[in-house]
Order: sequence, then C-alpha cells, then structure tokens
Amino acid sequence: MTAEQLQEQKAWYWYDWANSAFVTTTAAVLFAPYLTAVAEKAACGRATDEDAGFKCTQDLHVLGLDVSAGSLVFYLVTASTILSALVLPIVGAVADRSAHKPRLLGGFAWAGSLMAAAMFLVAGSNWQLGAALLVLATLCLGASLVVYDALLVEVAEPDDRDRVSSRGWALGYLGGGLLLAANFVLLTVMSDNTELAVRISLLSAGIWWAVFTIIPVRGIRSRPPVNPVAERGGLLQSSFGQLWRTLKDLRRYPVTLTFLVAYLFYNDGIQTVIYAASVYGEKELGFEKSTVLLAFLVVQFVGIGGALLFGRVAKVRGAYRVILAGLFIWLVVVVGGWLVPNENLALFLLLAVAIGVVLGGTQALSRSFYSQLIPRGREAEYFSLYQACERGTSWIGTLVFGLVHQWTDSYRPALLALMLLFVIGIVFLLRVDARRGIEEAGNPLPSVV
Repeated sequence: MTAEQLQEQKAWYWYDWANSAFVTTTAAVLFAPYLTAVAEKAACGRATDEDAGFKCTQDLHVLGLDVSAGSLVFYLVTASTILSALVLPIVGAVADRSAHKPRLLGGFAWAGSLMAAAMFLVAGSNWQLGAALLVLATLCLGASLVVYDALLVEVAEPDDRDRVSSRGWALGYLGGGLLLAANFVLLTVMSDNTELAVRISLLSAGIWWAVFTIIPVRGIRSRPPVNPVAERGGLLQSSFGQLWRTLKDLRRYPVTLTFLVAYLFYNDGIQTVIYAASVYGEKELGFEKSTVLLAFLVVQFVGIGGALLFGRVAKVRGAYRVILAGLFIWLVVVVGGWLVPNENLALFLLLAVAIGVVLGGTQALSRSFYSQLIPRGREAEYFSLYQACERGTSWIGTLVFGLVHQWTDSYRPALLALMLLFVIGIVFLLRVDARRGIEEAGNPLPSVV
C-alpha cells in the first residue's frame, strides 16, 4: 500500500464520522420522538404524557387518510424509501460515469446537512415541515452514501476492504458518539426547556455533517470512470441507459442478487430497530429523553469496539460467516427488547450493549462483502441498489412497525414482528455462495472468503 492510498483511506473514513452525527443524533435518537410529539400536539392538542395517564390516540388527517400520530415517522421513512428507489439508481448511474465522485459526494452531503440543520425550525404543531425535511434529508443521505460506498472500491484493494470498511464504521461511531455526548450534556443542563435543547441538538448535527464532509471531498482524488459503456445522449440520458442495462444484467450475477435480497430484509430489520429504539424507549418503556440518549451513547461507544472486533474476526473467518453469526445475535436482541419491563434501566442498558456489539460489525462487513460481488466500473450503480435498503432507507420494517402499532396501540408487538425480517434475511443469506459470487463478478478472490 502506498502512502497516497493510505492518506486517501484516512480521508474516506471521515465521511462516516461526518454523516454519523445526523444518523445518530437526529435520525436514531432525537427526531423521531420529537416529531411524534409535534404530531401528537397537532392531533390531540398535547403530546402523550404517561405521568398524567394521557395517551394520544387521535389520528392526523393526511391526504384524506387517517394516520396515527405515533406511526407518522415510520410512514415517512417508508415514503422516503419509495422515493429513493426511483432516485438513487439514477444517482449511481451518474456517479459511475462521473470523473468527479468526491465533488458529487460533497454536493449531496451539503444539501442533506442543510435540511438537517433546518430541523431547528420545527416547533409547536408544525409536523408538516418536519416531515418534509426528514424525507429530503434521508434522500440526500442515501444519495451521498451511494457515492461514498462506491469510493471504497477506489481507495482499497479487495484484501483491505473489510479492514477499511470496519475502521470507517468505527470512526463513525466515535464521531456520532461524541456529538451525542455533547447533546446529552445540553439536554441535562437545559432540562427545563427540553424542546429548545432538542432543536439545538438537531442544528448541531447538520453543522457537524457539513463541516467534516470537507475532509473526504478534499482528500480523495478524482478518477476517470472505469470501463464506461457508451450510451447515446448526454450524461443523464446515458445514465438511464446504464441503469436499464444493469437491471437486466443483474440476472447474470445470481449470487449478487441473492445477497441483495437477503440484505434488503435483514438490514431492513436492523434499520427499523434503530429508528424505533428511541420511540420505543420513551413511549413504551417510559424513559426520559436523557435516559434514551444515554442508552444510545452506550451503543455508540460499544459499537466502536464491535466494528473493529468483527473486522478482525472476518480476517480469519471471512466476512460472510461473521455476518451470518451476527444475524442470529440480532434475533436475540429483538426478543430481549420485547421482554424488557417498563422502566427497567439495567436491562435497557444491557440491551444497548448487545446492540452496540453487533450493529457496526454486521453493517460494515455487509458493505465490504457486497463490494466483492459487483463488477468493476459499475460500483456506484450497484451500490445505489444496495442503498435502497441501507441506513434508514428501508421500508418494509418501518411500514410493518407503523401498521402493527396503529392496529394495537402498542410498540411491543410491533417490535416482535421485526423478527420475521431477520429470519427471511438469514434464509436467503444461507443460499449465498461467496466464492462463486466473487468469481462471477470477475473480481480477484481475497485470501479468506
């Protein structure tokens, strides 16, 4: 490895650090319960207050439909995924044909960070602004990650990708955890004005995302596209042509397709657990915002070790086997969350430790393993399909979670229903032949498969 490659890898890590502030502080911890409270104010005149025995069961009226205020966030994530399914493959096709991927990464990231910072303006019962910003910020995040994941192939050789991906994820946990810790202090100091503290925290996540994106944009050099297939028309028209060809050619890579289906389901389960955890902790288990934030801090800092540990084990056992083992741990986590009694802090924190150990490892290794299964020169477009079920852009789990809550007025059966996603993911993953998939894609085999 040359000194230039090492510097580019270090610059690449920093985008995990940058966007994890939004993923952790905003998407995973604060915005879902905050927007739920705002929606409840719009529906019932005030938010749920467990101490007073009040639970908001009135519906919002959205486009002629009755929508539970407690399910709104999960429906929004579902909507953003449907939109992502239409937009992200085009982003990938454009990126594969672009000679300026780092600049493209910055454009999407800075647009997303602007939406994230604007969440500071969501207040009172104005859930509509919050809904629009969440969908747009999530879409921009997904688009930036399409480009970012494709850059992994450019900055790391096959034998290095598990290590590089795991280190990036670990740095992301550290960055997200540090900002979350600062916001935890802010929420504690401003306990008499929690709403303002939350809004300031949302603003800080947007600023953090924007500022640290500068490092990978400046530190990764632009490269000409690899093996672009000639298409008629300009960049956008030719990108549509490449997308259509890729969707047809995906049948030539059955192992890649099988892994994508497996990842769609099990990562959908992971993302829904993360999205639902803060709402579940506050609305179902009865913890204060500061307590839920503390649990996420545990996840973040344990996740650093978990990601690095999974990367080390993958070097010996192979990423595929480690991912499979991690999914069985996720099944235990979901059942454990369902069984945690209300206001039992010790078990809630123990659950956070378990999530931290397995979360980063399964996601980091999934990213690096998938990079081995895609043909060279078409990384961004294939990663756009991958991103359709990546960080917060999954839709089956959030839809199921929202529907089960709406039917039962309880988050416990909604959480338990997510087991099905992990089981289906495991069934499809067991059908993946890693060695065959890498060879079919025309990539060199790493030393351990």
